[in-house]
Amino acid sequence: MSDTLALARIPLDDYAELLGAGEIEELRALAKPLRGRSIEMINSTAVGGGVAEILNRLVPLAEELDLNIKWDVMTGGEDFFEVTKAFHNALHGAPYHASPRDFEIFLAYNERNRATLPLEAEFVVIHDPQPVALIDARKPGSNHWVWRCHIDLSHPHRAVWDFLDKFVSRYDGAMFSSPEFSRQLPIPQYLFYPAIDPLSEKNQELTPEFIAQVLARFRIDPQRPILTQISRFDRLKDPVGVIRAYRIVKRYFDCQLVLAGGSASDDPEGAIVLKEVLREADNDPDIRVIELPAWAPLEVNALQRASTIVIQKSLREGFGLTVSEALWKKKPVVASAVGGIPIQIIHKHTGLLAHSVEGTGNSGKTRRTWASTREGKFSHYPKAQALPDALSDARAGIVTVR
Repeated sequence: MSDTLALARIPLDDYAELLGAGEIEELRALAKPLRGRSIEMINSTAVGGGVAEILNRLVPLAEELDLNIKWDVMTGGEDFFEVTKAFHNALHGAPYHASPRDFEIFLAYNERNRATLPLEAEFVVIHDPQPVALIDARKPGSNHWVWRCHIDLSHPHRAVWDFLDKFVSRYDGAMFSSPEFSRQLPIPQYLFYPAIDPLSEKNQELTPEFIAQVLARFRIDPQRPILTQISRFDRLKDPVGVIRAYRIVKRYFDCQLVLAGGSASDDPEGAIVLKEVLREADNDPDIRVIELPAWAPLEVNALQRASTIVIQKSLREGFGLTVSEALWKKKPVVASAVGGIPIQIIHKHTGLLAHSVEGTGNSGKTRRTWASTREGKFSHYPKAQALPDALSDARAGIVTVR
């Protein structure tokens, strides 16, 4: 059975001090024509991963604007999520042997979810490839469907994309996080940058005492520099490469490495990658490999705030909001120039972009980077625009599909 999530309302006025009263009024004005219009968000996991985290905050904020919005999560067995993880990696350009059985499993679970999900809202927003075949449930001339793609499709595996394209092309529109992610489609495409929520538990201010408690719990020395990567244990996040970059830095600076991440119910590879990371760490007393619960926002927040430098050494990336989280906390970031990361980092001004293990390590060891941590040189990411952009796009969509 598929799940409908009930989330606590988030008072919009809480953001007035941060955004300004004018921004709040603009949000209410943008939302006014959408009142009473039903919206259904659908993805493949309730916790773990960026999509669930975005919806966890976006849906209650939209409810605060009197939108009739709900969030449903499709269900699947281990075989389904093994297939969709393989699809995910293949769409990012990883090698993949296309098996007819994989496509059959994908279609079978989408068919099961079509029988249990309502799919009757005026606007149905499908997130990422896992639920994309739910479009088969749409009756002609009934409601409007949008496919929201959060991953990098710039170099997808041909067979996997050709299979998914047959479904995506039947949507009323597609939304991508970067111009490079878009594909040749017969439907309108929209550019939509995701954003962090600065008032969420993951980004709110913390007391020094709480940060100290978290460091003590994980046996991290607050008196020595801390390099940190916060990510799922996923090969595309290259945690093994982070360890190798840390070892380059370690030749020049006495520092510690923190690799912290949780799991997601739609990612079956996490345990395997975690073993690879522990093997590479080789019991180094200055490497802390921390397996967090799927939802541990306060711990993540504390680790980021305690960090000297935050790393995001992805091989492929969707948008990579961990970068924005670190920049919001005014932390120097060394990150790979992939996916949506270059959109967030202005090289040598708000962070450093790298292209290899050596590049990451050499960026992390430069005196300029360490000096910037003391001078507070790196500025935070611009204020969030996800909700106003969503409302603007929704209004435009109503005009388009009427």
